[in-house]
Amino acid sequence: MTDFITRFAPSPTGHLHLGHAFSAFQARRAADAAGGRFLLRIEDIDLTRCKPEYETAILEDLAWLGLDGEQPVRRQSDHFADYAAALETMTAKGVMYRCFKTRREIMEEIDRAPHGPAEVYSGPETPMSADEKEARIAAGEAYAWRISLSACRDLLGADYARLSFFEEGTGPAGETGEIRAEPERLGDAVLARKDVATSYHLACTHDDALQGVSHVVRGQDLYEVTHLHRLIQAVMDWPVPVYRHHRLLADETGERLAKRRGSMTLQAMRNAGFTAEDAIARMGL
Repeated sequence: MTDFITRFAPSPTGHLHLGHAFSAFQARRAADAAGGRFLLRIEDIDLTRCKPEYETAILEDLAWLGLDGEQPVRRQSDHFADYAAALETMTAKGVMYRCFKTRREIMEEIDRAPHGPAEVYSGPETPMSADEKEARIAAGEAYAWRISLSACRDLLGADYARLSFFEEGTGPAGETGEIRAEPERLGDAVLARKDVATSYHLACTHDDALQGVSHVVRGQDLYEVTHLHRLIQAVMDWPVPVYRHHRLLADETGERLAKRRGSMTLQAMRNAGFTAEDAIARMGL
């Protein structure tokens, strides 16, 4: 039995760049060093932004770098029923609620919070009545499924304050070792919507549990969501992986590489005549 299982889980919303490759190498090398397994997972629940051609390009890029994962590759868009079932379980546990507020209404409510602006959404001031909820559902209004931190506290009792995860890497502020989870950092986060029965948070934690992922190796930009993921794991009684957040690659201006900033893609590097060894050298590996 393999004790060490990790994964690289890109979203096919664009082409991979060196930052993605760096993260994939971190996970693959961690698995190799431990004699473990390296999985590839395609996180394509956003059916608007995710494109088949980007998934094809991802597989080509990883093959070029020698980072092929085990087959078959789990594609999240094939498993919406699994996530819907997990959402039903969480709803049955009483920790989910429908939120009909628009993004603007949420921001206005946050701004009115007693601690001032920049606070996360912590739920409605007054719970919606059952009659109003049913009327708005019947009217076909859009809504989001939010996790209630208050209900989670009630469900978990004293265990809520003891939630923690182990960080083998470092968070953005140098956090390492046993970290107390603080779900309040993300508030009553959205875990699904009326028309899409999952979110990144729910699908990611579900699949890590399903695939037996023992170590989550990913960039420091995802450190904050770990606090929420730890809560979801507790509510669903899912195993807790060890986390290893790594540094992020930056360009010559000091800005981290990102799709939205138009960072040079691996495909563009290939087309320009770069070799895989060139790419690895540019990552400092």
